[in-house]
Amino acid sequence: MSRQGAETWRARVRGCLLGGAIGDALGGPVEFEDGRSIVAKHPDGVRAFLPGGDGWPAGTITDDTQMTLFTVEGLIRAGVRTDRGLGFTVAVVQHAYDRWLDTQTMAAPSGERDGWLQGEQWLYARRAPGNTCLSALTEARKGEARIPQFGAEAVNDSKGCGGVMRVAPLGLLPEYFPTDWIFDSAAAAAGYTHGHPTGKLASGTLAAIIHELCNGAGLDDALSRATDLLKQHDGHEETSTALTFARLLAATAPAGPVTVERLGGGWVAEEALAIAVFAALAYPEPEQFLDALALAVTHSGDSDSTGAICGNILGALHGETALPAELVFTVEGRPVILQLADDFALEFIQGKRLHGDYGPHTTWTTRYPGW
Repeated sequence: MSRQGAETWRARVRGCLLGGAIGDALGGPVEFEDGRSIVAKHPDGVRAFLPGGDGWPAGTITDDTQMTLFTVEGLIRAGVRTDRGLGFTVAVVQHAYDRWLDTQTMAAPSGERDGWLQGEQWLYARRAPGNTCLSALTEARKGEARIPQFGAEAVNDSKGCGGVMRVAPLGLLPEYFPTDWIFDSAAAAAGYTHGHPTGKLASGTLAAIIHELCNGAGLDDALSRATDLLKQHDGHEETSTALTFARLLAATAPAGPVTVERLGGGWVAEEALAIAVFAALAYPEPEQFLDALALAVTHSGDSDSTGAICGNILGALHGETALPAELVFTVEGRPVILQLADDFALEFIQGKRLHGDYGPHTTWTTRYPGW
């Protein structure tokens, strides 16, 4: 990757992760609210951070961003782990989700920390975590303090959006990772908690879209290439149909809440992806970023997840400079989000300077142990 290419890619990484957090925080306070009620209070859509339930201040992120950050950390640690000659192993991401589970079951970090992210006190807030994620990870522990062996799929039939809302970071991996590998790996990562084929395939599709965007494709081309990959998998029909309908509506119907709700509520994976894609297609230009996010969250459904996914897509497409400044500077956790984004870029561009047999042994491996 050239220096200029690396700088563009890094801007997309930052844009994707921060854009997802902004969309998440924008939609969180109106999740579960009826769309007509939202529009009555916000005729132009939700365009500013609102305070949420349980005393959440405006700009608060939810479990969607929490789990996305642990996905990033898991991928960095998978990169470090390749020093052992084992290759890049996605199962390391399940270990990251095991650490996220601690943040939802403990009040504060314990004395025995595993890497640095688990020590961030603000991540220990419970922000309406998905029951499927909690139960699947708890069951994977088999009564022990930790998941004894990583990589096994969840034993359930859930296609909730709790997989697709967190897998965008897999799409951010550099261009030397093939897009079909990205698709399959993101599907596997979603499968650690969601066992239904649609939950996994919608997740693979999102990661493939983001990977193609990061490689320079336009939004339409990225969607087409990802959909072509999707259709090669058994059980693709629900996700393929939802995306086809989203693209049709973007080309023929008004960009408003009524049209969004024709795509569903976003509670299940294919609907969440379709709503996010529709909003991105309706407002695809950099200066329309906030218009797209407002459209993605203003509906009677899982507004934080649809907002997060839309922010992931457009952040990867446009990079960080397109993000709405009035939301960027107040979103919860921005320093940690950007620190992870930059560490992700360091690992996959300059990892040999940080660890490995051919580079210096630094505190990087304390920060990101290879397991």
